[in-house]
Amino acid sequence: MKLAKHYLVLLLALLASFQFSCGGSDKNSSSKNSNHSESKTLNLPEATADHVVDGDTIVVIFNGQKEHVRLIGVDTPESRMNKRVEKQKELGDAEKVIELGQKAKEFTKSLVKPGDKVYLEFDVQQRDRYGRLLAYVYLKDGRMLNKEIICNGYAMSLTVPPNVKYQEEFKKCYQEAKEKGLGLWKE
Repeated sequence: MKLAKHYLVLLLALLASFQFSCGGSDKNSSSKNSNHSESKTLNLPEATADHVVDGDTIVVIFNGQKEHVRLIGVDTPESRMNKRVEKQKELGDAEKVIELGQKAKEFTKSLVKPGDKVYLEFDVQQRDRYGRLLAYVYLKDGRMLNKEIICNGYAMSLTVPPNVKYQEEFKKCYQEAKEKGLGLWKE
């Protein structure tokens, strides 16, 4: 009996060490196959993707309601003409901003399909002044949508206090994407 307990303890120790050696992820890289991220999504509220509005806003079914979700920390170019196009003139004229916005929207659509399960992580504020949910959205494979959009060069990092949990990570990702000429920064 004592030998069986000894082997059980040894087996549990081996499993734990294997989990730690395989589960860690480099905070500075995209979390494509991170066991840590996948396990994190199990503890987050689940929603079902309905559709993509633009590069930084999606609609989900959450608690039985359709909800617009504004991705925290992400600012993509506008995908249609509105007042904000003028504020993004550093990207080019209105036509260019909208063209880049459409590319960002298509990239987001490539990651989130209608019916996909997604997981929502909230920061300090759960809603913005327009009533949209504010969230870090995790895909079913554990990757954070917000980070994927920025790291692949389809958005600028946007910090709006008090929602600043991943601000440094997003800023670094943005700089790297720009330096590497990824996504919108190819041109």
